[in-house]
Order: sequence, then C-alpha cells, then structure tokens
Amino acid sequence: MVGANDVFRLSAGLKRDPAVDTWLTDRPAELRPIVQKWFTRMRQCGDDVRDLLHDGCPVACVEDAPFGYVNAFKTHVNVGFFYGAMLEDPAGLLEGSGKRMRHVKLDPGREFNAGALGNLIDAAYLDIKVRLSADGPSSEA
Repeated sequence: MVGANDVFRLSAGLKRDPAVDTWLTDRPAELRPIVQKWFTRMRQCGDDVRDLLHDGCPVACVEDAPFGYVNAFKTHVNVGFFYGAMLEDPAGLLEGSGKRMRHVKLDPGREFNAGALGNLIDAAYLDIKVRLSADGPSSEA
C-alpha cells in the first residue's frame, strides 16, 4: 500500500527555478545537451511539475514530492528516479541497488533506448501522483 511513509518531501520547489536553469547551462559542453534534454522532458510531464536543486543537482517534483533528477559526472549523466525500484523497466535501463532509488546512466555518443527512458520518466511522474493522492494534500503550499 502506498501512503504517508512512502513519500519523501522537499521544500522550495518553483515552477521553473532559475538556479536549475543555471545548473543546466553550466555543465560541460559534452554533457550539457543530455542534462538539458532529459530534465526538460521531466518538466514537460505536467503543469504541476516543480523543480529545485537538491544535493547539488536538478530535481523534478509534483508539489513537494520528488520523482526524478539529472546529474552530470565527469564522463556521463545519470537520469534518476526517487522510486525507481518500484518502476516497471522492460528495457532493463535502470541501475542501482538502493531500497528505492534507481538511475539510467547515459554516456555521450553511446546509443540507448530513448523511448524507454521517456516511458520511465512518465511512469515516475504518474507514480508520484498516485503516492501523493494516497498520502493526502501536502501541508505546504
């Protein structure tokens, strides 16, 4: 059952946080198009998506509940999901062994299933909406 104990919350998300835009444009040239493309894809999930920087990377939320993030490393990008362990992943893109979080590792120039990644983003967005409806309204506006 999904409920209050299943929803991690963050505060201070904005419809479009300028700090996130700065982060997205300040990445190395080789990684910039990847982080921008996939975070934009998260933002496009719905009018209720908010974003913020958390632990040094852009996070996409519904209300104050995060569902996805992007992070750039020296040679690759991670597109991550806060409840990724609970997502269906028929293409086998998800990596990680944590209790909840999973990520997809993207290397510049390496082919991957972009459609499947888009499906994971959609699934993560829908999953957090279900979690929020089971949890009830947020105490923060």
